[in-house]
Amino acid sequence: MANKTHRSARVGELIRRVVAEGLEELDDERLDMVSITSVEVDRELSRAIVWFTTLDDDDDPEVEVAFAQHAGRLRHAVGTQTRLRRAPLLHFRADTTLRSAQRIEDLLKPRNRDDDEPEA
Repeated sequence: MANKTHRSARVGELIRRVVAEGLEELDDERLDMVSITSVEVDRELSRAIVWFTTLDDDDDPEVEVAFAQHAGRLRHAVGTQTRLRRAPLLHFRADTTLRSAQRIEDLLKPRNRDDDEPEA
């Protein structure tokens, strides 16, 4: 079972690279500032969740629509550039982990010293 998990992780990384390269070839402004953070592949290698991040989370719905429109082309790229028998179905999801971590970090930052000093 560990071997299948390891294989899924390797295939996920390979798909991440292929999709990231494929993004560069797409002529779609909605995908210009998008990064592929990771790919999770199921044990059967039939479905893959492609996690992406954008600079602004308000763009996420628009980016998901763009990915839906280009999913076939990106899946074809995965199929031709890997040695998999069948290219997995690609599902695209916004990765909010980095943004959440940044929000937590901002909350934990000490406030400006001038705000903490009592007025004289």
